[in-house]
Amino acid sequence: MEPKLLSIADTAKVLGVGRSKLYAVINDGDLDTVTVGRRRLVTVASIERFVERLQAAA
Repeated sequence: MEPKLLSIADTAKVLGVGRSKLYAVINDGDLDTVTVGRRRLVTVASIERFVERLQAAA
């Protein structure tokens, strides 16, 4: 089974950006997050949509 949620650190690695830039993207509403306990996780589906939007804009 593929993961549905990624940590902030893993998402930053996948996208090739730093944590600060990732938090800016999240705060802009470009990535969906959920909170599980104290952890903030990013949905894989929103990462895929974000990358598709970037590719379409290029």
